[in-house]
Amino acid sequence: MESRNQTVVSEFLFLGLTDDPELQSLLFGLFLFIYLVTFLGNLIILAVSSDSHLHTAMYFFLSNLSFTDIGLSTTAIPKMLLNLQAQNKSITYTGCLTQTCFVIIFVVLENFLLAIMAFDRYVAICHPLRYSIIMNPHLCGLLSLLSLLISIVNALLHSLMVLRLSFCTDLEIHHFFCDLAQILNLACSDTLINYILVYFVVAVCGGVSLSGIIFSYIKIVSSVLRMSSAIGKYKAFSTCGSHLSVVALFYGTGFGIYFSSAFTNSSMKTVVASVMYTVVLQMINPFIYSLRNKDIKEALRKVVGRTPLF
Repeated sequence: MESRNQTVVSEFLFLGLTDDPELQSLLFGLFLFIYLVTFLGNLIILAVSSDSHLHTAMYFFLSNLSFTDIGLSTTAIPKMLLNLQAQNKSITYTGCLTQTCFVIIFVVLENFLLAIMAFDRYVAICHPLRYSIIMNPHLCGLLSLLSLLISIVNALLHSLMVLRLSFCTDLEIHHFFCDLAQILNLACSDTLINYILVYFVVAVCGGVSLSGIIFSYIKIVSSVLRMSSAIGKYKAFSTCGSHLSVVALFYGTGFGIYFSSAFTNSSMKTVVASVMYTVVLQMINPFIYSLRNKDIKEALRKVVGRTPLF
């Protein structure tokens, strides 16, 4: 390993997206807009919680997904906006580890939620008469709680493993938030165990969730193709369209980050891919579900209709 002086870490420095002051002002406005739209778009949570007709497993998990999207956006964007506005690129060591921990929690949680939602669609289409029995409130709450606990334990484990590392005098993070891979690259001590843990968790959590999604949709397609009614086939596939779109974007951008970091030397490509993964995706998720779901549209109309203008 290259010999570099070690130092007691008090803060890290973000290199961000650009050093151009004019572009920074433009980025501040853009990301502030995205953040506000993300919050407004995720009013789907309010719609689900206020409309008794939407108190089903599908919308319960959808509200969990919206909460996760808000959490991930809130973890990454406000600190970036503050740095852009104050022309300050620093973040404390404790703040960086905290941000890393929450990013991991919400990313892993969304990974599990997408798999659970695929299972929910499988039960609804392949076992419609037993849907309410299988996807009962107890099971839905248990699956959500278990996913959250695994995500928290995983994030804490990664954070504790970072605490054992010593860092060098070069403390510049080529990113706009504290990404675990970027932190490991700055360490002077041996990070082999950290990387093994990262790859193991990605393989297990990502592999299990993606396998569950693929298995669920193989069963769904097989069941739908056996339907004799063209209308029945259309309704079955239409209930899965939104979920498949979000799955494609989530794992597509996730693989994009992996390939951009593993097979290219461009840190900017990795940052751009991360923007899609942690910012843009959270903004468009609620719109994907809202635009393709009549129940969500109706619930949102009721919420807007009951909201006073002044």
